[in-house]
Amino acid sequence: MATNVVMPQLGESVTEGTVTRWLKNVGDSIKVDEAIVEVSTDKVDTEIPSPVAGVLLEIKAAQDAVIPVGGVMAIIGESGSVAPSAPVVSAPVVQTPPPAPKPEPVIEKPVVQTPAPTPVAQPVAAPAASGSTVNVLLPQLGESVTEGTITRWLKNVGDKVSIDEAIVEISTDKVDTEIPSPSAGVISEIRVAQDQVALVGAILAVISTSASAAVSAPAPSAPVVSTPAPVIAPPVVAPQIVNTPAPVVFNNSQTAANDSFATPIVRKLAKEQGVDLSQIKGTGVNGRVRKDDVLNVAKSNVAPTSQSPSPVATTQPQAVITSAPVAQESVLGRVEQTSRLRRIIAERMVQSLHISAQLTSVIEVDVTKIASLRNKVKENFVAREGVKLSFLPFFAKVSIESLNEFPIVNATISEDASQITYSDSVHLAVAVDTPRGLLVPVIRNAGDLTIAGLARKIQDVANRTRDNKVTPDELSGGTFTLTNTGSRGSLFDTPIINQPQVAILGTGAVVKKPVVVKGEDGSDQIAIRQMVYLALTYDHRIVDGADAARFLSSMKLRLEEANFESELGL
Repeated sequence: MATNVVMPQLGESVTEGTVTRWLKNVGDSIKVDEAIVEVSTDKVDTEIPSPVAGVLLEIKAAQDAVIPVGGVMAIIGESGSVAPSAPVVSAPVVQTPPPAPKPEPVIEKPVVQTPAPTPVAQPVAAPAASGSTVNVLLPQLGESVTEGTITRWLKNVGDKVSIDEAIVEISTDKVDTEIPSPSAGVISEIRVAQDQVALVGAILAVISTSASAAVSAPAPSAPVVSTPAPVIAPPVVAPQIVNTPAPVVFNNSQTAANDSFATPIVRKLAKEQGVDLSQIKGTGVNGRVRKDDVLNVAKSNVAPTSQSPSPVATTQPQAVITSAPVAQESVLGRVEQTSRLRRIIAERMVQSLHISAQLTSVIEVDVTKIASLRNKVKENFVAREGVKLSFLPFFAKVSIESLNEFPIVNATISEDASQITYSDSVHLAVAVDTPRGLLVPVIRNAGDLTIAGLARKIQDVANRTRDNKVTPDELSGGTFTLTNTGSRGSLFDTPIINQPQVAILGTGAVVKKPVVVKGEDGSDQIAIRQMVYLALTYDHRIVDGADAARFLSSMKLRLEEANFESELGL
């Protein structure tokens, strides 16, 4: 009896995978769960195990073939079966037909005054394969991502490329990445010029796989103007962004985890070559480490000199972590283009303020009892949970409880204010400071988590977001946002709402201060207490000031009571 080996679902938004290497040949004996093929997707590189024991009878997908989820990759028969002598059938590859007359490319003329909007390349249905050319398509880089901007072509028309060699850098509102070549050959045509916007599925370039194929004329370069052409982004909610304080310059110690700025293929190559990615200064967009960077270091076999990357503007002040003073590159007098992410942040902030009527209520809370609980359990908590116990999980837990008490704060409202949607769960978005900007991953169904669970989850999404390992789907779908502005010493802030949410809570720094308290005899006394400001920005179209006050008062009461002993094992 024969058994099919199919392409598994390797992620919520992953629809296909590329066969990078077969670990077994036709006729080989295979054990159950033995790895038989390596597969690469836009999110992960992995090995596919055999579902049964037997003999590999047939390989349906050749190396470098793209297989949809559920597609048959191979056939395994029972031990003693005879492998067929038929040649391996390659999976169809999307290619273009032989060169046909096409309209002359439209040359964009430079604009001196106000630049015109950047043209958007529409997705083109790939023609049938001709056996001589392969299309380079803009892949789906996230569930809600519909387009990407060409930030830099790494190869020119006429250049030779290898399989999986990076040929173009792409920037979206969620991620900056490199697109690898789907085939070896020669770049015969570039269809989308630098700084242009292409929709998902659009043909970016054409690769000729025939050595004698003619090379088409290169596509026109984007005009160079003093002000870049504006990028018109669709009204996509993600990434959810909060307000942006002053920028800060980061040194190299903050980007030590450079392997996060590399594709799975590059990380695998570095491992094979014995190269430490954290010691490489990437030449890709936003310091991304490219395949060539790894190969150059591997060839020289000399560790590169640690250098400071270009200054990065962040949306929240962050201390520079370094063991010794490091000379920073001056930005005084410099004029530079903003990144696409920064332009998206700017657009979302203005859009949010334009759509909703926002104002902020602030309340002061005594968290002295919580501080005492933390001191009692912090060592055991770290040993048991693997993460430190900060104040943030307490704020998150009480926020969730108050959202269940006041569902209007966990609702969404349509742009024209004609419809209110009450969420049946709390999907908690947590603002995370990264060298690329402030991003807001979402903890789904946060109401099901304890304080310990929230501490682990917050740490997990924060680490993966900083390491650029969070998936695009995790950056959308939040119903309420928590931003810890106090992590850098701010007493309180007035954060901007993440549309279409109706509220965002900013937690300030916990500080010791003298306050007036009631003594045991009922008289007023001055005592040193640990205090914090909670600032709730809300949409006055749906949330009234009384609602905001009740929400904050409920949080204050719960936090000051500090009845969390059972959750902390006390």
